[in-house]
Amino acid sequence: MNKKTTTDTPLFTLKSKYQPSGDQPEAIKAITKGLKEGQRYQTLLGATGTGKTFTMANVIQQYNKPTLILAHNKTLTAQLAAELREFFPDHAVDYFVSYYDYYQPEAYNSKTDTYIEKDALINEEIDKFRHKATTDLITRKDVIIVASVSCIYGLGNPDEYKDMMVEIKVGDMIKRSDFFLQLVQLQYSRNDTGFTRGCFRVIGDMIDVFPAFAERPFRIELFGDEIEKIQEFDPTLGEYYDTVDFLKIYPGKHALVSRQSIEQGIEKIKEDLQLRSAELRANGRIAEAQRLEQRTEYDMEMMLETGYVSGIENYSHYFSGAKVEDPPFTLIDYFPDDFLMIIDESHMSLPQVGAMYEGNRSRKQSLIDYGFRLPSSLSNRPLKFDEFLDHMNHCVFVSATPGKHEKALCNEEYIEQIIRPTGLLDPIIDVRPSEHQIDDLLNEIRIRIQKNERSLVTTLTKKQAEDLQ
Repeated sequence: MNKKTTTDTPLFTLKSKYQPSGDQPEAIKAITKGLKEGQRYQTLLGATGTGKTFTMANVIQQYNKPTLILAHNKTLTAQLAAELREFFPDHAVDYFVSYYDYYQPEAYNSKTDTYIEKDALINEEIDKFRHKATTDLITRKDVIIVASVSCIYGLGNPDEYKDMMVEIKVGDMIKRSDFFLQLVQLQYSRNDTGFTRGCFRVIGDMIDVFPAFAERPFRIELFGDEIEKIQEFDPTLGEYYDTVDFLKIYPGKHALVSRQSIEQGIEKIKEDLQLRSAELRANGRIAEAQRLEQRTEYDMEMMLETGYVSGIENYSHYFSGAKVEDPPFTLIDYFPDDFLMIIDESHMSLPQVGAMYEGNRSRKQSLIDYGFRLPSSLSNRPLKFDEFLDHMNHCVFVSATPGKHEKALCNEEYIEQIIRPTGLLDPIIDVRPSEHQIDDLLNEIRIRIQKNERSLVTTLTKKQAEDLQ
């Protein structure tokens, strides 16, 4: 894939009333120096409360490259994104996590002969954030994406995503029926009543389009076949906002394929279906062969008719020209070749990355063995750990307790950040014998009361807490 390249023009301006202090200045200097000297891996060993996020923000500004920050759960990801938006209010700081409120993957349990169909509830707001992240990566350079480890799952070919974009300009002549067909091929649906993201509607000489990545829809006003005005508006309040000269409409789904790629890929799917069906029949597995034929033929028909089918990602390598064993396209492929990766709480995030592939493969193999999917469905998977490492051209691990991966990749050489910017020290911990512990505790509480201070007592069990009370 031909990726974008970056320049030395300043991309990021960090805005904060604070200045680096404590161990932060030396850590920022050391990390930035290592990055510019071409060090592939570095580890920031930072104690809790030492301001590692502010250090990361300063490194991003000084290194001056699009940045991916990886965290191990949605809560931490949201927290980091909120903090970085405060540091970089003039730039694109995007949030990319799994968009499912509920997700049951497709699976088959051979012991109970139970097939579980894929079931999911998509969070539309998070889906918008995901589309905004990929759109920003394609259209601008000052981008910081804060993502969970879900970003290593297959996302769709970024070249297809970009090439299928529809651009319209004020003054263009368009044929309404052709424009509607283009929107449908981008997986936008016409809805004149429930107008939401990923929909379009027609009101007289006006066409309203709600892009998948946008906060608000756009109204396209026509004079005959000529585009007279394009304006952002609020469909609920009826208020109009910015008037624009052009509008780029990106696909409503990431796993979207052009008509030409589908037609070419279908022929290969048919060949593989015949081979796999013949293999199953030769082994006396008639039911599995019939099941596979029925499901795959239905999927092919849907793709030819609508350009999409639920589970289209299981056929991804047919449309990309890749081999089954090739790494899938992920969010990382939307970045330019030269970008910065920061892995926060790396001692938690890296083991998650390493565990995802095997679990996914075990589930998929059962579906293949019993005729629910073609063997090629193995191409729909997360990155293997080694493949993930191959994407790391410049990576900074951030952790208070680096794990085995950081130790191996950095030869146990760390950049330490121990002193807090506030100058506060860790509280002194005094371990005392258990003998007469209640009397000792009460005495300490009385001392706190005399100083008009509070006490917090923790116990191992609720029963013990009730006894103390």
